[in-house]
Amino acid sequence: MVAVGTGKYIYEAVEDWAKLPAGWVLGQTAIVTDSQDRVYLFNRGDHPLIVLDRDGNYLSSWGEGSLPDAHGMFIDGDDNLYMPVKNSHVVLKYDPQGKLLMTLGAWDQPSDTGWSGNYADPAVRAAGPFNRPSDVALDPNGDLYISDGYGNARVHKFTAAGDFVFSWGKPGKTAPGEFHVPHGVWVHTDGRVFVADRENNRIQIFSADGDFLDQWTDFSRPCDIYVDADQVMYVAELGAFMSIVTIDGKLLARWDMPNDAGEGQGAHALWVDSHGDIYVNQNLEGHRLIKYLKST
Repeated sequence: MVAVGTGKYIYEAVEDWAKLPAGWVLGQTAIVTDSQDRVYLFNRGDHPLIVLDRDGNYLSSWGEGSLPDAHGMFIDGDDNLYMPVKNSHVVLKYDPQGKLLMTLGAWDQPSDTGWSGNYADPAVRAAGPFNRPSDVALDPNGDLYISDGYGNARVHKFTAAGDFVFSWGKPGKTAPGEFHVPHGVWVHTDGRVFVADRENNRIQIFSADGDFLDQWTDFSRPCDIYVDADQVMYVAELGAFMSIVTIDGKLLARWDMPNDAGEGQGAHALWVDSHGDIYVNQNLEGHRLIKYLKST
């Protein structure tokens, strides 16, 4: 196994960790782990929601035929799953067994942002929920923050019951609160909202009311964010691979993609389990899922 990282953050890569049934292939994958460290893979394959144990053994799957375009995922303290179905313009809440509990948005009815459909182009104008939502995060009260992502340029807040509260953001490249593919979102326990503003190569930080607080620019197309119980932030980068920083943005460790696939083939999604191991989806066909075991 290949060792990566620095200091306290040294990991060993396990690239063949997931043991899927014969013939199954993962598509682009979002990742969470539950209270028992079972690993949930929301992916764009024929089996959209796959559950593995911590050793990568297959446990179950569901969602075949009903979850056509996975993108992003979050899990709450009761192991309920929050899942954007990007090209269908909805965000769904399921219990761990796959029972649908809530639908946000209207299936196949995107909001009017004037977006060209080309990911290199920003939306023409900001609009309401949703136009290709990308990620979900919950605050300590259970309120939802949803990055709306590819065809829009906003973050939307909903109550835990699914009532719309407000939105913020607009298309743009440099000013605070401007977004070009707000791809990932995380709400810290102190209420700060971190948004991976992917095509602007930055993480923007807001208050719970959407007020701009700060931005960090030392990233290459950041896609996904995870903050652990020790206030350490993990950032998946599409144009690089992995950065680990303090909750105030100080770099702790960084490593590049595990092959020479080239620009845009870095990390797309990540999650960290209770053991400190990292699960990463690399944006590369045939090289999708890597587990990084934290060195002791």
